[in-house]
Amino acid sequence: MSKKLHLVSLGCTKNLIDSEVMLGRLKEYEIVDEGSEADVIIVNTCGFIDAAKEESLQTILNLHQERKDDSLLVMSGCLSERYKEELQKDLKEVDIFTGVGDYDKIDELIKLKQNRFSPKSYLIKNEDRIITGSNYHAYIKLSEGCNQQCSFCAIPQFKGKLQSRPLTSVIEEVKKLSKKGFYDFSFISQDSSSYLRDFDVKDGLCNLVEEIEKIEGVKSARILYLYPSTLGDRVLEKIIDSKVFHNYFDMPIQHISDNMLRIMKRGSGAKVIKDQLDIMRRSSNSFVRTSIIAGHPGESQEDFEELVSFLKNFHFDRVNVFAYSDEGGTKAKEMEEKIPLETIDKRIEILNNIIEEQMLKSLQNEVGKNIEIITSGESSEHEYFIASKKSIWAEDIDGEILINESELPEKIEYGKRYIASIQECAGDKLVAKIIKSA
Repeated sequence: MSKKLHLVSLGCTKNLIDSEVMLGRLKEYEIVDEGSEADVIIVNTCGFIDAAKEESLQTILNLHQERKDDSLLVMSGCLSERYKEELQKDLKEVDIFTGVGDYDKIDELIKLKQNRFSPKSYLIKNEDRIITGSNYHAYIKLSEGCNQQCSFCAIPQFKGKLQSRPLTSVIEEVKKLSKKGFYDFSFISQDSSSYLRDFDVKDGLCNLVEEIEKIEGVKSARILYLYPSTLGDRVLEKIIDSKVFHNYFDMPIQHISDNMLRIMKRGSGAKVIKDQLDIMRRSSNSFVRTSIIAGHPGESQEDFEELVSFLKNFHFDRVNVFAYSDEGGTKAKEMEEKIPLETIDKRIEILNNIIEEQMLKSLQNEVGKNIEIITSGESSEHEYFIASKKSIWAEDIDGEILINESELPEKIEYGKRYIASIQECAGDKLVAKIIKSA
């Protein structure tokens, strides 16, 4: 009988890619949904912010309570890397610890029952990985590490400096996946607009766009996690001119006050960011997503009000809001002008109200339109609905469109593109009718 594996991937989609590499190394295992059935349990942890750390630790403890006596519990990823000494000493529930450098050696570590923390972050080359959750979409990692010095972020401490993946390796993987039927790709890294800078290539994303456009079978793509200070207008123009890459712009700005951008050590002032966002918004059928931090040390009421005013006027399609939390080893932790927790909570509430209103407005703007969608499976709402997303949207994060009827005589296929008529906005979801194949 084959051995059984249960893997939980926490945190970002960059983690997910590394989890998929581990699945590729453990192909002889049968993947099971319940930890209680598994011979090997792997938790690929996130160590970015407090909430993610707590989720990782709680997941480990919950799985330990239900696992079989002779099973192996493996802890990998960012949290394991960041606190390796403390965790190996205190977390006796775990059998094998490994960090962010040995995903491609997970089979060896399990066989040897060995802890290992290689000094350099692992960056996928062309190892086989098992794509999860989709039969048409794949995430592609462009780089690891980061050269930025943001005051609030600890990632460079345990991920190291920027190491870009050679463009030839990226192209090879996309070609391989497109031959398997994948046609929609999201390119990701900590700072995607710095891609290839460590190879002395400026605006390396232009090279990426040019090469991806040549690959047969690639029908749509988007780039996630642009960084203002390393993003050139040439890259934006290249994306806007592309027939393959959507005008999808995901650029975490974190704040808009010049004072706060300086304190946060973001490298760009408000004018640069606003000019970039204006280019993005003016492009046809654009979709603009960002992230904001509320309550960073030094954020005055005037700084916050400036952020509120900007968010009300710019109208992002989607915004993630994070409450500031101290992270060990960061510059922000040592700053004295800490914001009281109750003030942070109030600011988060104000921002969330603005963001929710604007997201609903963005969704309502789709009602009555015929748009290209991609079906993905049974809806999270009800078995009678088919789940789908707008083609431009990123996987899982931008929303769900519920398909409740179709004008086509044939059965609707999952992972296929269709043209759908948006009938209504129900809460935070759109309801649509398929009218033809795309």
